[in-house]
Amino acid sequence: MFRILVVEDDAELRSLFRQVLEKNGYQVTGVSDGVQALDALDLDYYDLIISDIMMPNMDGYELVRQLREAAITIPVMMITAKDAFDDMRRGFLSGTDDYMVKPVNVNEMVLRVGALLRRARMIAERKQTLGQTVLECDSYTATRDGVSVTLPQKEFQLLYKMASFPGKIFTRQQLMDEIWGYGSETDSHTVDVHIGRLRDRFRDNPDFRIVTMRGVGYKVVKE
Repeated sequence: MFRILVVEDDAELRSLFRQVLEKNGYQVTGVSDGVQALDALDLDYYDLIISDIMMPNMDGYELVRQLREAAITIPVMMITAKDAFDDMRRGFLSGTDDYMVKPVNVNEMVLRVGALLRRARMIAERKQTLGQTVLECDSYTATRDGVSVTLPQKEFQLLYKMASFPGKIFTRQQLMDEIWGYGSETDSHTVDVHIGRLRDRFRDNPDFRIVTMRGVGYKVVKE
């Protein structure tokens, strides 16, 4: 079960987030500021942090800055009343992974949490194997029979995501949200372009193929 740390000084909102996340199968701990969050991280492991920005003692920016300086890569979602672009920019520059503005749609929050955790799992595993083809995150390479091909980042992430769940159908929107991020202004048809390039690159690869599910999306099938 994934463990989530909610850092929010508003007790009512903290309780709401906890109830919603627990209802969706997560184990949740709540604290009221960045200092308490660091203490909690010293005592236990968490898969994801949801943090407010404006809090007493230590705000969200400082919390994330200290985590990243300590090489702690836990995904962080910032949730705040601030909606100015400069505030969002500061959040991302400090090392946050996603950003939501209050009032928060809790259903959207759950979707974003799931996407962040899936991305984190992809990063943690670092390697996938399809037959004799090995995909390695550290180098964005696909290797077979001693021959390695380095892929552009988005192409690699698309292939790696689908390869992690062979046979599973992904819609264009799912792939957009997880590879390009929620709220991306990139046209969803860019997924089609990247899939086309992947097919060209691996048309002679006997280990897998990318299948179009007409009107739905794509999946990777092991041969």
